[in-house]
Amino acid sequence: MLSKNSQNGYSVARYFLLWSLVPLITAKGNDMESPTKIHDAEKPPSETQLDLREVVFVIQSQRNSFHVQQAENLRKDLLLQAQALQESPPVILLLHTLTDNEGDWSILPLLPFLSSQFGKNSSWIMFLEEDTRVKLHKLHEVLKKFDRRKEWFLGKPLHDEESTIIHHYAFSENPAAFEYPDFSAGWALSISLVNSLTSKIEEEPLKSDFTIDLKHEVALYIWEDGKGPRLTGVPELCTFPEHKPRAQYCATTVSSHSPVCGQPVKSDNIFVAVKTCKKFHSDRVPVVKKTWAKRASLLEYYSDYADPSIPTIDLGVPNTERGHCGKTFAILRRFLSSHVLKTDWLLIVDDDTLISLPRLQALLSCYDSSELVCLGERYGYGLGQGGYSYITGGGGMVFSREAVVQLLASGCKCYSNDAPDDMVLGMCLNALRVPVTHSPLFHQARPEDYAKEFLAHQTPISFHKHWNIDPVAVFNKWLLNDKHTEGLQKSTKEEL
Repeated sequence: MLSKNSQNGYSVARYFLLWSLVPLITAKGNDMESPTKIHDAEKPPSETQLDLREVVFVIQSQRNSFHVQQAENLRKDLLLQAQALQESPPVILLLHTLTDNEGDWSILPLLPFLSSQFGKNSSWIMFLEEDTRVKLHKLHEVLKKFDRRKEWFLGKPLHDEESTIIHHYAFSENPAAFEYPDFSAGWALSISLVNSLTSKIEEEPLKSDFTIDLKHEVALYIWEDGKGPRLTGVPELCTFPEHKPRAQYCATTVSSHSPVCGQPVKSDNIFVAVKTCKKFHSDRVPVVKKTWAKRASLLEYYSDYADPSIPTIDLGVPNTERGHCGKTFAILRRFLSSHVLKTDWLLIVDDDTLISLPRLQALLSCYDSSELVCLGERYGYGLGQGGYSYITGGGGMVFSREAVVQLLASGCKCYSNDAPDDMVLGMCLNALRVPVTHSPLFHQARPEDYAKEFLAHQTPISFHKHWNIDPVAVFNKWLLNDKHTEGLQKSTKEEL
């Protein structure tokens, strides 16, 4: 009889064996469900072989120095693996270096460039995040299974448990029906699909719209209401931590749940600004105090009404129902004034933001406060037509002091008090050529609004909104546990 561990290993191995047959029994054209004959056996050997030089790796890198170094480390690792395999090195691109287009990170505007450069002599475009880890020989074997002449969209599938605001309540009748890739596991497009998408973009330019959850929006664009291919799930593309036993069957893994670069930034080096208003003084502010505020050394509440019992500070900006640009810029000016203690970092949050300050302190150890750092969850507007990126405010916006100095010195200002503060800041940063730095650990929405398996390999820093949830319970479940902040190297959390 097999031991429990042996049984588990047998089950996982059997799972991967069954999935390895998928490319042989699934057609990949516009009809994703029609059966097909096994075509690999009918092709000459020259057509079934895949040289690593036919795979173009695109590392979804960012311009901040920490992220550049992360991407360079991954590039070097891939080249060393190719050398060890005695293979010619593949093309490895760092996304942030390819063009001057701010929208490149949203992928779709980049496809015409990739098609023009690699559309004739390559077979696959493989996208990797900076913390994706690749076993090159296994990935090579995975890609060989697929007829690269067809339109393939490969990845680790995610799906929504319920319709969610971040996906514009798409597929509300059956949210689980639509699958989209977890970028952390890596994802791939056959060059045939890249060329096809490029033709589509050239015929009908990308719309000027919001980019909120890129992985979902890319999948929707490719699927095109059933005219294009759906995502094909590949079980060898994984988000297990690379040291876990189950990762032995994987072609990709993740390096860690959260980056650690040294000693956490001290709490007294982060000034925390909470935006609130009189009508939420008795509702939301008590939640802030009961949950995360007790870990802050320097914190002020900014309101339209001075309430000494909290206390709140009236910045002289009337409350607005939306936008809050006037209030945010008043906070930026106050941060640089003599009214508050001088710190290297500024965190601006809403009164319904839930955040782990110890985890933020650990994350900030990776960033140089002397650089222009604007950090949080990145959204975009109009990226298909130029546009700009911005840090969405609900998940928390983090600024280095130098970034605030440059912003205010530039003359950037609100066009009205109720303008959307995060978007105005994004426009200003874009004009200054200051990069907006994305971290998926910040969240604009509630945990319920994200796929379970997406959150399972994270150590989240923040969530936002109290709607239909118990915010204290959410904080205690997702953000309280300090075992993730005591070094963070030994996270015990695994995929659900």
